[in-house]
Amino acid sequence: MRKSQPIATPPLANMAEQAVYHAGKAASGRGSRSNNSGRYEHHSRILFDDGWDSLETIERLKTDVTEEIAKKIITTNQSPDISFDRSINVYRGCEHGCSYCYARPTHAYMGLSPGLDFETRLFAKTNAAELLEGEFSNPKYKARTIAVGTNTDPYQPIERERRLTRSILQVMLKYRHPVGIVTKSSLIARDLDLLKPLAQLGLVKCAISITTLDGKLARSMEPRASAAHKRLEAMEMLNKAGIPCAVMTAPIIPGLNDSEIETLLGSAANAGAKEAGYVLLRLPLEVRDLFKDWLETHVPDRAERVMSLVSSTRDGKVYDATWGKRMRGTGPYAWSVGRRFEMAAKRFGLNQHSTKLRSDLFIRPQENKDQLNLFDAA
Repeated sequence: MRKSQPIATPPLANMAEQAVYHAGKAASGRGSRSNNSGRYEHHSRILFDDGWDSLETIERLKTDVTEEIAKKIITTNQSPDISFDRSINVYRGCEHGCSYCYARPTHAYMGLSPGLDFETRLFAKTNAAELLEGEFSNPKYKARTIAVGTNTDPYQPIERERRLTRSILQVMLKYRHPVGIVTKSSLIARDLDLLKPLAQLGLVKCAISITTLDGKLARSMEPRASAAHKRLEAMEMLNKAGIPCAVMTAPIIPGLNDSEIETLLGSAANAGAKEAGYVLLRLPLEVRDLFKDWLETHVPDRAERVMSLVSSTRDGKVYDATWGKRMRGTGPYAWSVGRRFEMAAKRFGLNQHSTKLRSDLFIRPQENKDQLNLFDAA
C-alpha cells in the first residue's frame, strides 16, 4: 500500500511574510504578535530577515521579571468614572496577555513595547508592603478604600512566587484598612486566610472579571488568564466564605462576546455573586492596532464587523477618552448593551444592594506597634 506523503508547507512569498510567520511562532501562547516600539522611542524596531535565516533561531518568548524599588505605592486619581480615588499596582506589565488590555500603553513609559514586551518584560515592586506601611504612617493620611489591580492583574502568574499582593493584604489586615480587588485569576482563592478576616471586619470586597465562557475564544484572547470555570469556582469559594465577590463582565466587545451577557451574569449569580458591573471595550493608543491585528488573526470573519460596531459606540471613532463616555460608550448599540445588562442583572437578583466598606477601623502604624503582632504571620 502506498503511504501518504505529508503535505509540504508552501514557501512564504517574501521576507515580510517570513517575519510575521516566525514572530507568530515566537509569540505562541501570548496575546500579541507585535512588539513594535513604544510611541516615545526615537527609533522603531521591526522583525526582519537578514538573509542568513536568522529568524529560524528565534525561540519562544519567556517571561522576564525585573525587581523594582518603587518610591511610592499608592496612586491617586480624580476620575468621575470610577468609584475609588486611590489604587495600588504591585506589578508593571501583565503576563495574562489579554489582547484588549487598556493598560498596554503604559509600557511605553518604560521605553518598552505595549505589545509583547507588556506580556513578557514585567516589573515587580518588591518594596510595596514597606511603602504602604510608610504611607499609612503619614499623620495626614486618611483611610479610604484602596483598589488593587486596576491597571495590571494583582494575581497574574508571577504572584505565585512573588507574593507581593499577599504582602499588601497583610498590611491591610494589620492596620484595618479597606481594600477592593479586581482580578481575572483563580489564584485569589489562595489568600482566603487573609480575605476572610478582612471580610469579617467589613474591609474587603472582590470582583472577578470574566470575559467569555467560550474556552477557545478565551485561550486566544487572554491566553494566560485562568479558565472561566476556574474563576467561577473561585468566586463561589469566596462568597461561601463570606467574602463578597462580584462579577465584572469586562470588556464587553460588540459583535464578539456581547451575546454572552445573560449567560455570564447567570453563571456568576449561581456562584453567589450579588453585584455585577461591565465596561465596554476600550482601545486607547497602541491597543487599537494590537487588537485589530488579533481580530484579523483569530476571528478574521468577524474582524471588520467588530471594529465597525466599536466605532458606532464611540461617535465614529475607535476610542473616546471623554469622562462619562469612555467606560460605557454612546449611541444605540452601546445603549442596547446597557439595557440588556441591567435587565439580566435584575432577573438574576444582582445589584439589589451594594457592599460598603468601613474606614473607621483604621489604626495608624505608630499607634499600633505592639498590639497587632498576631497578624504578622504570612
